[in-house]
Amino acid sequence: MSVTSPVRRAVLTACLLRFGRPIGITEFSEILWDDPPVSATANLRSHVTGLRRDLDEIEPGLGDRVKTYRGGQCGYGLEIAAEEFDLPRFTSAVERGRKSLTDGSHESAVEALELAVGLWNGPFGQDLPPTRWFSSHTAGLNNLRLDAYQDLFTASVLAGRTSMLSYRIESLIAEAPYRQHLWELLAAVHCLHGDTASTLSAVRRCQKLFAEDLGLDLPPGIEAMRTAALNWDREEAMRLVASRTRASAQGCRCRRPPHPSSP
Repeated sequence: MSVTSPVRRAVLTACLLRFGRPIGITEFSEILWDDPPVSATANLRSHVTGLRRDLDEIEPGLGDRVKTYRGGQCGYGLEIAAEEFDLPRFTSAVERGRKSLTDGSHESAVEALELAVGLWNGPFGQDLPPTRWFSSHTAGLNNLRLDAYQDLFTASVLAGRTSMLSYRIESLIAEAPYRQHLWELLAAVHCLHGDTASTLSAVRRCQKLFAEDLGLDLPPGIEAMRTAALNWDREEAMRLVASRTRASAQGCRCRRPPHPSSP
C-alpha cells in the first residue's frame, strides 16, 4: 500500500520539504497550482483527508502525523523528526564526506558519500506537479544529488578505488551530460588505468557534445587530462583531480550549506 494519488504525494512531499513548519492555506494552494482554482481550499482539504487515510492504511495511526493548524498559522504540516527524514540524513552525510575529502581522508569520504547517495532511488520530482515551487525544489535537490556523486567519484579516484568507477560515471553522464567535472573524472579514471584509447574517446565525445550542443570549446581541465594520457602520466592525472578538489573546497568555504528543510 502506498500514496498513489499524485496530488496527495505532492501534499506529503511539500510537508516533508517544510518539515517542522506549517504551510499556510494560501501558500499551499500556490505550491500545488501555479494558478490556484477557486475551489483550491476545498480541494486541499479533501486531499489532506485522503492523505491521512492513505497513511493510516500503510500504518495505523500514521495519518495523525499530518497536523491541521488553526488560528494565525492556519494550514497543514507534518510531525516528523529530522532522523526520520532522508534529506537531513543526506545533508549530514554529504557534509561529513566533503570535510573528509578536503582533509585528505579519502577512505572516510568515500564511506560517508556512499551512505549519502545510497539514500536516493533516482532523480527527485518525477511524479510531482510542474509548478514553480516544485520545479525550483526539484532543480535544487537534483543538483545536490549530482554534486554528492561528483564528490564521491573524486574521493574514490583519490582513494584508488576505481574498479567499476568508469561505469558509474558514464551512468551519471547519461543523466547530466553537460557536467564538465564528470567528463574530467571519466578521463582521469581511464588514464589511471593506462587506457589511453578510452581516455581519448571520452575526450572526443565531450568535445563533440560541448561544441554541437553548447557552442563551447573543450574545457581546459579535460584538455589537461588528454595531455596526461598522451604522456602516460598517471601522476599528473591524479594531481589534476586533487587540484580540482582543492579549488572546490575553497569555493565551498564561501557558501553556507542549505538548511535541510530549505534545499
